[in-house]
Amino acid sequence: MKKRILGNGLEVSAVGLGCMGLSQSYPPFPEKSECIAFLRRAVEMGQTFFDTSEVYGVYANEELVGEALEPVRDQVKIATKFGWDIHDGKSWGLDSRPQTIRKAVEGSLGRLRTDHIDLYYQHRVDPNVPIEEVAGTIKELHDEGKVLHFGLSEAGADTIRRAHAVFPVTAVQSEYSLWYRDLENEIIPLLEELGIGLVPFSPLGKGFLTGKVTKAVKAFADEKMLSPAQVSLAWLLHRKPWIVPIPGTKSPCRLQENMSAAYVDFSDEDMARLTEISDSNTVYGGRYAPEMEKMTGR
Repeated sequence: MKKRILGNGLEVSAVGLGCMGLSQSYPPFPEKSECIAFLRRAVEMGQTFFDTSEVYGVYANEELVGEALEPVRDQVKIATKFGWDIHDGKSWGLDSRPQTIRKAVEGSLGRLRTDHIDLYYQHRVDPNVPIEEVAGTIKELHDEGKVLHFGLSEAGADTIRRAHAVFPVTAVQSEYSLWYRDLENEIIPLLEELGIGLVPFSPLGKGFLTGKVTKAVKAFADEKMLSPAQVSLAWLLHRKPWIVPIPGTKSPCRLQENMSAAYVDFSDEDMARLTEISDSNTVYGGRYAPEMEKMTGR
């Protein structure tokens, strides 16, 4: 599998694997044994970058990823996320206070069956805690060897810059695809300036770019003898060399299809055509409900 480097020298597979759908949001969920077999098969196929969070299935996804990857821990990079007030088996909102981060990291280390987290994201920006305080806490955890790299998810430009001034940010995770391109005006130029990688989630436009809606993408894919997913992922990979999308799947066949996008070669003309297709499709409505939108930090 081809590799890419995010910020600060973190090398990962060019297309990662978002693990959330194994535990929440996209039922039906496979049996635990099937999930473990799938994740281990992913490693055999060359996948090295796995994305999870303490809040996915409220701990269940981390436990699953930890058990599956324990035998191959030295071959993979695991990204997880903090920043939630979790108790009584539920998430009750945001909490990125230093004491909560320290509690969260110990919980994640235990569930992931590891002594370090390769990439630790603040999952959503907490308006009640200065980002400098968050970054400072991650710096302490880095100095203790518990966290190797610091990430931010769905953060705005000001937050990214302020955090990076305290402790270098390795990657920003945000939605980005042919379907949703709002990062291009401000966030992507900032990441390039600061040497920070971008990890797009929902790189297939929450399913809208797999042929269900965007017929033009499907036509382009047919012309190239590719799938719409391969086209959509390859477009992202061609945008910048430090972009690493993390599509989610439960199927080894789909995983292989997604990973193979790293080997698709587009010309400048191909990229211009795809960008024109994207520009010609107007998307209406918000990405999130209002309460979720408030958590994006933009």
